[in-house]
Amino acid sequence: MKSIGKGMKHCVLLALAMLLVMELKAQSGQTIEVTTQGQTCCKATFLSPTIVRITKIPVGKTWSMESMVVTMQPQANFKTVVKDEGEQMTLKSSELCVSIRKSDGRITFTTTTGTSLLMEKSFALDERTIGADRGAYIASQTFTLDADEPIYGLGILQDGKMNRRGTHRYMIQNNTEDYQNVIQSIKGWALYWDNYSPTDFNDNADGMTFRSDVADGIDYYLMYGKTVDGCVAEMRNLSGQVPMFPLWTFGFWQSKERYKSWAETTGVVHKYRELGIPLDGIVQDWQYWGSHYLWNAMEFLGDDFQNADAAIDDIHRNHAHLMITIWSSFGPHTKPYREMEAGGHLFDFQTWPQSGVNQWPPRMDYPSGVRCYDPFSSEARDIYWNNLRRLFDAGLDGWWMDSTEPDNFNWTESDFEHSVDGGKATMRRMRNAYPLACVSGVYTHQRAVSSDKRVFIMTRSGFAGQQRYGANVWSGDVGSSWETLRAQLPAGLNFTLTGNPNFNTDLGGFFAGAYNGSGPNGSAVNNPLYRELYTRWMQYGLFCPVFRSHGTEVPREVYLYGKPGEPIYDAMVSTIRLRYRLLPYLYSTAWQVTSASQSYMRPLMADFKDDRRTWDMGLEFMFGRSILAAPIVHAQYTPEKVVSVDAMSGWDKRESASEHIDLDKIDFAQIRSTTKYLPAGTGWYDFFSGQLYEGGQDVTLKTNIGSIPMFVRAGSILPLAEEMQYATEKPWDNLEIRVYPGADARFTLYEDEGDNYNYESGAYSTIDFTWNDKRHTLTIAARRGEYTGMLTTRTFRIVLPDGTERTVEYKGKKVVIKFS
Repeated sequence: MKSIGKGMKHCVLLALAMLLVMELKAQSGQTIEVTTQGQTCCKATFLSPTIVRITKIPVGKTWSMESMVVTMQPQANFKTVVKDEGEQMTLKSSELCVSIRKSDGRITFTTTTGTSLLMEKSFALDERTIGADRGAYIASQTFTLDADEPIYGLGILQDGKMNRRGTHRYMIQNNTEDYQNVIQSIKGWALYWDNYSPTDFNDNADGMTFRSDVADGIDYYLMYGKTVDGCVAEMRNLSGQVPMFPLWTFGFWQSKERYKSWAETTGVVHKYRELGIPLDGIVQDWQYWGSHYLWNAMEFLGDDFQNADAAIDDIHRNHAHLMITIWSSFGPHTKPYREMEAGGHLFDFQTWPQSGVNQWPPRMDYPSGVRCYDPFSSEARDIYWNNLRRLFDAGLDGWWMDSTEPDNFNWTESDFEHSVDGGKATMRRMRNAYPLACVSGVYTHQRAVSSDKRVFIMTRSGFAGQQRYGANVWSGDVGSSWETLRAQLPAGLNFTLTGNPNFNTDLGGFFAGAYNGSGPNGSAVNNPLYRELYTRWMQYGLFCPVFRSHGTEVPREVYLYGKPGEPIYDAMVSTIRLRYRLLPYLYSTAWQVTSASQSYMRPLMADFKDDRRTWDMGLEFMFGRSILAAPIVHAQYTPEKVVSVDAMSGWDKRESASEHIDLDKIDFAQIRSTTKYLPAGTGWYDFFSGQLYEGGQDVTLKTNIGSIPMFVRAGSILPLAEEMQYATEKPWDNLEIRVYPGADARFTLYEDEGDNYNYESGAYSTIDFTWNDKRHTLTIAARRGEYTGMLTTRTFRIVLPDGTERTVEYKGKKVVIKFS
């Protein structure tokens, strides 16, 4: 009996062991799965040691579609460890630990050393019982954050805030705010919420919550990047890398709403060349196609836009490039409309323009019949490109993709009931990814037909992952006020932190009519209030990836704002000229953006996390890795009279205590002062004077209207070009190399053919500059790589802040320069 008992005990133990092995086998590898008491399947899957996907879906349900954003495939050959801890299952990589509580599916994230990163609080999946999305769910997930934990990102928001704690937004893409569903924390984690429906984001005392209108389940990715730059890099690993823009796109762009003939458009280019003001791009805004009934015909049908070939050739002969507006909607008399309608690819909701008559307010007794198309359909994207191909073949250089939210006026719930892509989903489910679908169609089609011209898209809306499609997002039709100018800085920085580095804004603001007066000199061009605002906005734009002037109601051409020797004119022109001197630094930074997941505009806490004062600073930032941009964004000479604008409702004005100022007697040459903060942990050199300041302090600077506070971090190397009229006017054969001592430094000068995709096959060169601060020695390494047209011999003029100079002839071989 005893022996039989022992045998039975052995069998029982063996069976239990086999069950345990079977359970561990099911939970082995990169995934763990728990089914809660509420019958929800909660799963954690590692894509890499630092990226984990979390899904929660009712048992028996399946996912209806693949991600539009996530392109990353799970990495192979990294180890994970699964552990059943009774109440919870744990999956651990070399960097990150994920635990799922079995009873309710609550998940916690820690580092492998036990440091808490993020904790879920609760979730809900509420089934939709009516409408086209019935059977799907309203999905919500709440997280618990530390009380003093700042978070960043989310997208382009116009509230002027850097730290997104306390933010509440019903996130649906619109003209001036774009949402990416990406958040990152000062603790080194980032989260992407993979849902495209309108989503309520709310951070309050109850926690941080995402609540999406339509979902199969909860689906998000937790990334442990450790640093700000690391989180950005992980988001790009997850959703796609950034292709290079052409060199010329980093020059100055002139635009306005709108040039009404080829004579006007080409005349602007001629005037810039005549006056010697640098220019690389001119934009042709809407109605080159004629009437609203021909909206977005993608042909030059307007009476004043005939002979397009001659006009485009004229622009190119003057070494400028032409970008043209294209929309996501079509007028009823156009070829694209007819083709889209035949395929069932047009939506039936109100969009811009509402009237076929070009009057404001719209004459609704003459409806335009304009309708937006369905970019989620591959057939519709083909039709779009086949029509756009006419403009591409005509020699257009870039695409201004307007209204990619899209505009949806007086929207109702029924607008969201529209099916997309032949009934595969609803507009409600896909709404926020509309801009992603739009730009993907243009990018992929252009890449398919040509590698000789890099895709350059500027679009009014964006979603996560859009960085992989050669798309720069601008902040929409913002009003011309100081308050709005200040809001652009944190808006651009937070957008960058979602993974897309390509941001810009209408320099001077879009709606500027409030500054117009009466009489022959009533234009805002002559109004000191607007002149000061426009100048300071342009100085901020110096530090944006795309440097573009645009707006309505007031002309924006720089030469209208005075003449040489006058403060406003000189301030604007000197800003543009400085942009061209910075091109080697900026283009080399662009290569770091593409090859190393860097960013152009970087919040201060990215480099100075230990300086807590930087955690919520949105009005200063790093431009690349070396330059501290601290533009003046408060009025110094005029009252801040205009507060904000709503395109539909009009202007909000504030009566100022300084209203008694005689605007005719304002002297922009007078000296003023501004105070800027220099982050702790390094020294800072004034870019213009070379004066060295210790970090961790406020500094007060004497300024005038032409002053742009900018500092260079000690331990930096900065390449500067000669002044030029356009980006490729002069080869970089006589660069000034500024070395800023105080720490070791390294900089990689990048060069390629400028406007094709040969760099993807290795057609580029790099030159490493290394400064040894202890030995006061600069080493210029041997050049690596080659490309057609590469310089073989050049001169580098090495300059130190104290004025010391050395000139070096460089032929591609290593050179060492010793300074005493």
